[in-house]
Amino acid sequence: MLSRIAESLFWIGRYIERADGTARILDVHLQLLLEDPWMDEDTACRSLLSVMGSSALAPDASVPVRREDVLQHLAVDRSNPASIAYALSAARENARRAREIVSTELWETLNTTSARMPRRLHPDKVHDFFQWVRERTALAVGVVDSSTSRDEAWQFFTLGRSIERTDMTARLLATRSLTEVSGPSWTTILRSCGAYEAYLRTYRGMPSARNAAEFLLLDRLFPRSIIFSIQHAEQCMSAIDPRADRVGHSNTVLRALGQIRNDLEYRPISEILGELPQHMQRVQKVTREASEAIRSRFFPTQAEPSWIGEIS
Repeated sequence: MLSRIAESLFWIGRYIERADGTARILDVHLQLLLEDPWMDEDTACRSLLSVMGSSALAPDASVPVRREDVLQHLAVDRSNPASIAYALSAARENARRAREIVSTELWETLNTTSARMPRRLHPDKVHDFFQWVRERTALAVGVVDSSTSRDEAWQFFTLGRSIERTDMTARLLATRSLTEVSGPSWTTILRSCGAYEAYLRTYRGMPSARNAAEFLLLDRLFPRSIIFSIQHAEQCMSAIDPRADRVGHSNTVLRALGQIRNDLEYRPISEILGELPQHMQRVQKVTREASEAIRSRFFPTQAEPSWIGEIS
C-alpha cells in the first residue's frame, strides 16, 4: 500500500475517534456547569481546556473563560486542531486524498457530515449537537466495518482509531479531578463512555471509584477501556508488520504500547486512583510516542498533525 494512502486511512480513523471523544467529554462537563451552581465556571473551563490540550487558547488569567468560549474553541472553531469541526473536516480531507481506496459510502458520510457542521451553536441545542456528532461518527465507523476487507486498509484505519481512543479515554478519566470543588461522578463518566449498562452487568452494583476506574482502565472486554484499545492497536500493528523478533521487540510501536499496558495491568488500582491525572498523562505521552513511531516507520515523508498545546 502507498505510504500516502496508509497515512490518510490512519488519520481518518484518528480524526473520527477524536470528534466522538471530544463530543463526549464536552457533553459531560458542560452539562455539569449547568447543573452545579457552586462550580466556578472560569476554573472548570480552564481545567477542561488544559485537559484537552488547549490551555494556550486562554492565556490571560484576568479574563474569565466562559462556557461559550469552551464551545467555540473545542466544538466549532475550524482553526483549532483540538476541535470537533477541525477533526471532521480533516477526516473528510484525508478521505479525499485516499479516494481510490475509500468506499463511496464512507466518502458520502464524511462529506455530508463536514458540510452540515454548524459554525455556531445555539445554547439550547448543544446537547443535540453532541448527539449528532456521536451518531455521525458511529455511522462512519459502521460503514468501514461493514464494507472494508480486513486487509492493510482496515488495519491502518483501526490502528488510528485504537490509538486515538486510548488517548481520549485517558483525557476523559483525567477530567475526574478537574477541580477540587466538584468533578464528574463515576456514574457520569461511565454514561459518557456508553459503559454504564456494561458496568452494571459486570459488577452488579452502583459504581464505586475503584470498580469504575478498574472497568474503564483494565477491562479486556469493553471496547472503550484503555487496555482493550491498547491491545487492539497491538493486534493491528502485528498484522501490518508481522515480523517477530527472537529476542525482545525491535518494533518501537509495540514496545511503547506494551510498556504502558504492563504498567497499568500490574500496578494496584488504588495507586492509579491516587494519582489518576499523572497516570493518564503518561498514557497520553505513550500514544504520542506510538503515533510518532508509526509516522517514522510508515509515513516518513509527511509531517504528523498534532494537537495545539499538547502536554509534553
